[in-house]
Amino acid sequence: MPRLTLPLTTFAVLLATVLITSGCDASRSAEKSSTNTSENGASNQSDTSTAEAGHDSDKHHEKSRTVHLSAEQRDKLSIRLTKAPGGSAEDTIKAPAEVHFDADKVARVGPRLDSKVVEVKADLGDRVKAGDTLAVLDSVALGKAKADYMTAAAHYQNAQAVYRRKRGLADDKIISQAAVDEARAKYRSAKASRRAARAELSLYGLTDKQIEAVDRGGDNAPLSRFALTAPIAGTVQARDVVVGQSVAASETPFQIVDAEQMWVMLQVSEQNAASMATGLPVSLGVRSMPERRFTGETDWVSEELDAESRTLTVRATVPNADGALSAGMFGTATVQTASTADYALVPTDAVQTLGREQSVVFVPGSKSGQFRAVAVTTGDEGNGEVEIRQGIQPGDSVVTAGAFDLMSALTSGARSASH
Repeated sequence: MPRLTLPLTTFAVLLATVLITSGCDASRSAEKSSTNTSENGASNQSDTSTAEAGHDSDKHHEKSRTVHLSAEQRDKLSIRLTKAPGGSAEDTIKAPAEVHFDADKVARVGPRLDSKVVEVKADLGDRVKAGDTLAVLDSVALGKAKADYMTAAAHYQNAQAVYRRKRGLADDKIISQAAVDEARAKYRSAKASRRAARAELSLYGLTDKQIEAVDRGGDNAPLSRFALTAPIAGTVQARDVVVGQSVAASETPFQIVDAEQMWVMLQVSEQNAASMATGLPVSLGVRSMPERRFTGETDWVSEELDAESRTLTVRATVPNADGALSAGMFGTATVQTASTADYALVPTDAVQTLGREQSVVFVPGSKSGQFRAVAVTTGDEGNGEVEIRQGIQPGDSVVTAGAFDLMSALTSGARSASH
C-alpha cells in the first residue's frame, strides 16, 4: 500500500504541534515530581508510594505511545482504519475483483406481446414484492386472445350441456346412440379449443387467477388491458417506460434486483490458479470504503484461463444485507487457501519499528483523534501482508494508511520531551 507523502510545511506544522504537546506534558511531569520530592523528603518511600509510582509509570508509558491529532491534522495525513481480517500470510492470495449483481436474483421484466403503456406504477428505487404491479399496459393482440378464449369457453359450456342432455335421452331410448356420439365429438372439440385459447393467454403472461377472471366476465376494464407484474421481490433498478410509449414483446423496460447478496468476480494470476477451489474464505476491500471488509466464500472456479490476461476467473458470493456494495465497484480480494491458522493480517506498511527492535501497529485511542502504538509479535509475511500473532486480534481496527507519519510524529515528540 503506497505511503502518503506530505508537503514539508504541512508535516512541519504537525510535528510542531506534537512537539509542543509532548514538551508541555514532560515539563508538567518533571515539575510535579520535584514538588513531591520537596514536600515528602526521602521518608516517602513506602510500599503504597512505590505502587503509585509504578501506576504513574504505566500511565506515562502509555501516554508516551499515544499521538493526538486534530481533525485538520488527521485529514492532512489521510489516516485510514481497517478491521484486520484473519488468516495466514503464507496461504493468502490477493487478486483484483469487481462486484456484480447475483444473476440468480435479477429479473428483467417486459410484456410478452406488443403493447402501449397506460400507467406506470413503480419507479426507480421502489421496493416491490413478487406479484406487485409495475405498469398497466394495453394490447390489441391480448384483447383479441381474450375474446377468442371467451368464445371458446362459451362453445365448450354449450357443447357440454348438449352432450349431457343427449346422453340422458339415449339412456331413456329416446334418441339413437349415433346422436350421442355426435354430441360427444362436438363436446371434445369445444373442450380442446377452450384449452388452446387458455394456453395462449398463459403464454401472454396471464396467471390462472387472471384467466379465471376472464371466465367470469372480468371487470369493467377493457379486454386489452393487463398488468405487468414483478416476478421477484427486490428493488426497481431500471425503468425505461413512460405513459403512451409503445413497448415491443422483445423489450424488458423494467429490471428488478435483489442485492442482499452479491457476486464478486476475481481475476487470479496464473501462478496461483492451482490453489483455487470452491468454499475458500474471501475478504473483499473496495476503493470507495477502504475502512470496511466484506467476507464471503468462493463458489465457482473457471476451467480455463483468459487468453489475453492469463488470469483465472473465480466467483465468490458476499452477503450485502445493508446494501453497502454496489455492482461495478472495484477492489482487491484476499483468498485464504489451505491454512487453518487465524492470525490478524495487516499490510506490511502498517507495522512500524519503535526503538531498535519493537514492532508496533497503531490502533484508535479512547478519544477522537487519538492513536496508540501497540506492541505486536509478527509472524510470516507474504502477498504484502504480515501475520500479527500477538498484540491484536482478527477484527480489530488498525491504521493501515498513515502509520509511518504517525510513527514520525510519535518519535519526534518523544525526542522533544527527553530534551
